[in-house]
Amino acid sequence: MKMRILSLLILLVNFGCVKTDDFELPTFEETDVEIDGIITNIASVKGNFNFETEAIYTFRETDTWFEAYVISSDANGNFYKEIIVQDKPEDPTAGIQILLDHNSLFETYNLGRKIYVKLDGLSLGYNNGLLQLGIQNRGDVVAIPNSLIDDHIVRSAITRDITPLDIKISDLNPDLKNLFVRLQDVQFDRNLVNENELFSFASSPVDQYDGERQLEDCETGETILMSTSTFSNFKMLLIPQGSGSIEGVLTRDFYDEHFVIVVNSPDALDMNDERCDKEYLNCGTRSSEGPNVIFEENFEGVTSNSTLNSRGWTNLNVSGGEKKFTPTLSSGNRILRISAYNTVESPLEAWLVTPPIDLNVSEMESLSFDILSSYDKGLILEVFITTDFNGNPEETEWIELDANIPLGPSSSNSTIFKRSNIDISCLEGKVWVGFRYLGSAYDKTTTYDLDNIRVTGN
Repeated sequence: MKMRILSLLILLVNFGCVKTDDFELPTFEETDVEIDGIITNIASVKGNFNFETEAIYTFRETDTWFEAYVISSDANGNFYKEIIVQDKPEDPTAGIQILLDHNSLFETYNLGRKIYVKLDGLSLGYNNGLLQLGIQNRGDVVAIPNSLIDDHIVRSAITRDITPLDIKISDLNPDLKNLFVRLQDVQFDRNLVNENELFSFASSPVDQYDGERQLEDCETGETILMSTSTFSNFKMLLIPQGSGSIEGVLTRDFYDEHFVIVVNSPDALDMNDERCDKEYLNCGTRSSEGPNVIFEENFEGVTSNSTLNSRGWTNLNVSGGEKKFTPTLSSGNRILRISAYNTVESPLEAWLVTPPIDLNVSEMESLSFDILSSYDKGLILEVFITTDFNGNPEETEWIELDANIPLGPSSSNSTIFKRSNIDISCLEGKVWVGFRYLGSAYDKTTTYDLDNIRVTGN
């Protein structure tokens, strides 16, 4: 035995003295698997579903498969018991969600992994705005049981780099769902990253199951929400303050009300460029209220639009609908409320404008007001000021104010008002303050409560 060990050591030493350039290292080629059956594609698979009836479609035993590339990863907890796949690693045209009753799917079906899916016995269903592939169970489509996953999904040895599909927010349409996309020249809404309050991905008190953070296009101002699970392991990280790009899976929110982008990890955000914020009124940094009240409205006694009009307010819907800011009693307090929920107005643009406020009688003026946000579906309230209002907000030259628009809970009422205190001391004469709500039925329906509007000065 000792002689054999000694011979082995000598042999290893001799090999260790050989230069690496004296022989060629073996090379390995990625090999695909051989599928014995009919190969189709994702688009053809989705074509079997009838969107008019939304009836579950079950594939027969025809030995039919489709090939796809994995574009999601549950390594960081932002996807759960599912993989999202698309038809090609670059320039994809179709994607689909596959429900799998297993954790840590990334260990087997890593990002870019090519797989083959056997359709026989699987079912297509439509839930939460997405086509889902799984097993039919009592009138629903559920995850493929762990014991059957290997019967339906074959893992190829091939892994490809996934090239994001570059799109603009204005490009959003149903054909892009479940594709890996990239949005460039975007940033998070300034209300989420201002110096007084920095939001994380999904650990704010308003986040229940998912944290939704509004992104805006630097050029057009159009918006989309980034959705992050409150079970992700990066939920406590702060979202970036600059502008840049984001890469992720384009999908729908749980209630199928709007598009969202879901990232595999925080590394999917590259936002180190300067912000592209619009210009706001800048009279200075003074935020304390003066001793003299120039204008004040807390809406006590305002029970109808007639009462509001009698106090000199302008309350208009300029998009052709009927919904306006509505006098409401909330927890014993009179407020004005606006929401596109339960309307069919798309868009819904409503303006609430104060009576004229005379700044000639004071100096060092400050404007303050309180806003509460509930059932948040996007930051869709803006505040403006003007020195020349003719009664038509669309014909008025407005200056936008750097207001604090709160982020509320997505599926419940809020009780917390957020105060804005803005220096308007560089303006003179009469001014009007305008609150603009720009919502839309079904997707941008945030409810806002407005109260305690005041202008003070010395």
